[in-house]
Amino acid sequence: MQLLESKYPRMFLRTTEEFSGEKNGIWSSGESYLEAKDGFPLMDYYSENYKRYTFGVHSELHELLDSHGWFAEWYDAGTIMFWPN
Repeated sequence: MQLLESKYPRMFLRTTEEFSGEKNGIWSSGESYLEAKDGFPLMDYYSENYKRYTFGVHSELHELLDSHGWFAEWYDAGTIMFWPN
């Protein structure tokens, strides 16, 4: 969570325990408009740009999560969770 807070200070971040009681995850909003370095949204549930996004998560964020042993999973179009592999 500290890594995401330092890289994306405007990103909404809470624990999944606060959301649903499940432990070990991070809860975030997919609705806040945060940009990747290339100017595209960091998260876009409806994106069909498969070169830039993996299941709606921009490659910049996807690679950051993956390199630290985490992955993103949408709960719904406005809610995304980050989980350890």
